[in-house]
Amino acid sequence: MQTLWHQITEHLIPVFRRRLSGVDALPQLAVLGLLSGLITGGVILVFRLAIEWPLEHFLPGGDSESFEELNLITRGVLPLTGALLLGVMLHRLAIHDRKVGIVHVMERLNYHQGYISLRSAMVQFVSGVATVVSGQSAGREGPAVHLGAAFSSLMGQWMRLPNNSIRTLVACGCAAAISASFNTPISGVIFAMEVVMMEYTIAGFTPIILAAVSAAIVTQAVYGSEPAFSVPPLTMNSLLEIPWVLAIAVIIGIAAALFIQLVDSMGRYHHRPVILRIVAAGLLMVPFAILMPETMGIGYDTVDDTINGQLGFWLLLGVGASKLLVTSLTLGLGMPSGVIGPTLFMGATLGGAMGLVGAQIVPEHASSVGFYAMLGMGAMMGAVLQAPLAALMALMELTRNPNIILPGMLIITTSTLVTSEAFGKKSLFLTILKSQGLSYQNSPVIQALRRVSVGAIMDRSILRTERHLTVEEARKALKSEPKWLLVEGSSGPTALLPAVDLARYLEDTEKLAAEEGTEAPETVDLMDIPANRRDIAPVQYQATLEEALNVFHANNAEALYVQRHVAPMIQRVYGVVLKTDIESYYQYRGN
Repeated sequence: MQTLWHQITEHLIPVFRRRLSGVDALPQLAVLGLLSGLITGGVILVFRLAIEWPLEHFLPGGDSESFEELNLITRGVLPLTGALLLGVMLHRLAIHDRKVGIVHVMERLNYHQGYISLRSAMVQFVSGVATVVSGQSAGREGPAVHLGAAFSSLMGQWMRLPNNSIRTLVACGCAAAISASFNTPISGVIFAMEVVMMEYTIAGFTPIILAAVSAAIVTQAVYGSEPAFSVPPLTMNSLLEIPWVLAIAVIIGIAAALFIQLVDSMGRYHHRPVILRIVAAGLLMVPFAILMPETMGIGYDTVDDTINGQLGFWLLLGVGASKLLVTSLTLGLGMPSGVIGPTLFMGATLGGAMGLVGAQIVPEHASSVGFYAMLGMGAMMGAVLQAPLAALMALMELTRNPNIILPGMLIITTSTLVTSEAFGKKSLFLTILKSQGLSYQNSPVIQALRRVSVGAIMDRSILRTERHLTVEEARKALKSEPKWLLVEGSSGPTALLPAVDLARYLEDTEKLAAEEGTEAPETVDLMDIPANRRDIAPVQYQATLEEALNVFHANNAEALYVQRHVAPMIQRVYGVVLKTDIESYYQYRGN
């Protein structure tokens, strides 16, 4: 048994890692995608149960969303108490430990190659449960995405995979979380690529699809195969409704722009103490909880009632506007709330309200309220996230009805354009990143460099050698025919030179000694002989080509030696990378 484990750790795992260094390691990525989906599915199950179990025991009727049944005092006290406890918890944490949600995942992808800590995941789990259980206007999907990305990243870190693979694992975790939350595997895949990674790659599709499917299977085993909402058969009664669909798209686009603007405006208070901001958010929630209890928690029961046409116009308009206002204000103040659920809530209620107006204007042609509620959900999601394809896929999977495609495409693209072009708004997540002084680099060159690890292009034909050698030692070193000699110094490698330069020097000195009838030098100083030596700097084996270029620029190095920790205080060198290697690789792939 020990021999088998030794063979796995010494041979199979290093080969697995080496294959993952490149961009074409589909079999290995597929295995990682499956593992990510299974792990994420299990984590999301625990997360959902942690929310539902206390609410089913606390709320009247054993319903985890029946906040409306609570008395006025309890509805007012609950969110304020929850905000106070959350504020105290976040106040006791370091600033970098308070960051949670999809924005944090995007930050870790852009600035830290997708490395997410276990501490971050634990903070997200506790704060995600606390916001929903305490009746804040919050969703569970944002925290779920963070948890899926975090545990997938941790799996890659534990296996010591190259950074390009960890980035793919983060995308797998995001897709799996959305798939497990809504039972919508396709929209999970598109969400991960369109919203989080902001890129589409052929190699990325396979592991992300497998992650989404395996996570859906895990949650279906517990919750069944039905989607998140109970949607009746929907259809557009007449093409004459298209002008009204476009009008609703404009209204939703304006509402989405207002939502993003309010979140951004409240971000100006980020310099204030976190405990004050969270308590202020709790205080803001109190009047809404008392007067509009439908805004408390996730609110999917209200969405279901809207889809099934059970709510009136003024209630729909009131709760939709209230949800928009309170969610944007509290989210902007720093409440660690998920935003996807509230976005769907706002879209459903505002869309349903506009559907009722349409039914009054042209009753003989108007489609059902549920039809417009579903269109509103897709439009609001697409506009707020600036992710029209992910919103369309979610709409299709939630309704399971192809009749929704044509009006869905129309309303989603129109509302997205209204928000982005008429009001100049980027996606909510990019807006929050910008307010934090961060950016998200997604140019084609940077994306291509992030997909490949230095292990895929490094030259392994190297020999580590001391600076001072005897002639016999120098000849012995050349017998293995290395391409590069890595010269050791007092604290690690100090220079790189072509082995051919040493061979030429030995040949020249021997020829000169023979011509002059003198003895050839007995020792060789590799830092003194004529050679094309290069200044070097270290780069870790897991690093992507983007990280390698950053090391080149930071150290003004001419070459990098690729190393990895194999034991405490021991670094093993695997190869060398020149800047021309990176440029040649990118040009070759680009052509």
